[in-house]
Amino acid sequence: MSFLAIEWNPSIGIDLGFFVIRWYSLMFVAAFLLGLHLMKKIYIEDKIPVEKLDTIFMYVFISMLIGMRLGDVFFYSWDYYQNHLLEIFLPFKQVNGTWKFTGFTGFASHGAAIGIPIAMYFYAKKHLSKPWLFILDRLGIMVALAGFFIRFGNFFNSEIYGKETGSNFGVIFKAKGEVVAKHPTQLYEAFSYLALFFVLWFLYWKTDKKKQTGYLFGLFTVVLWSLRFVIEFVKEPQVQQRGQEWFFSPLNTGQVLSIPLVLIGIWLMFRKVTK
Repeated sequence: MSFLAIEWNPSIGIDLGFFVIRWYSLMFVAAFLLGLHLMKKIYIEDKIPVEKLDTIFMYVFISMLIGMRLGDVFFYSWDYYQNHLLEIFLPFKQVNGTWKFTGFTGFASHGAAIGIPIAMYFYAKKHLSKPWLFILDRLGIMVALAGFFIRFGNFFNSEIYGKETGSNFGVIFKAKGEVVAKHPTQLYEAFSYLALFFVLWFLYWKTDKKKQTGYLFGLFTVVLWSLRFVIEFVKEPQVQQRGQEWFFSPLNTGQVLSIPLVLIGIWLMFRKVTK
């Protein structure tokens, strides 16, 4: 066994005796609470009533959950769910002919990339009377920060990690029965998203880029999904059944879905904005 590899086998959460607070749930809550706190500062700067924060929280939370769920169903797991339609929105699965509570076990960030902007269109139109991209520019900053916490939660859960490093470095995910070092791709993404958050935060407060509607969201989209595209090369594939018939081989599903998002981001950054 390599002495340079980290053996990772954390508890699932904080055991209170009557209830276990899971680390992933804590990361999720931390992302929303800190995001709301920082978004309040942005609303004050933009002279938007802070009362509207409660509304955006609900729009983002609901659209994110629905988007991530449907993203997993249609992008990654349709071969299964096409024969188990009830399980898409029910936290139960049929096991040996009986229904068992399992919770929702599949989410995909590409689904959130579709669901949240759609929700923000209606939020901006109904509650802000401002351009759609105005709120996306600001929300992208918070989403980058949320991505940091969510990927840390994935690391605690020992999920969506990478391939074997083939060296003495890496993380041995003991909770999943691994015995060799793997790429901690959750951490690669987490700290990349944190760096992106600081860049966007700086551009909002210290430059005039926030006045160029769509630029900050475009930059967020280009950087985040480009990072995702690159990191996917060392990540264990989420869809195992892709074979030679896969038209986009050797790219995987996550990489293919990232390409149009990067292109949209480039367009947003360099398009001509009419006054």
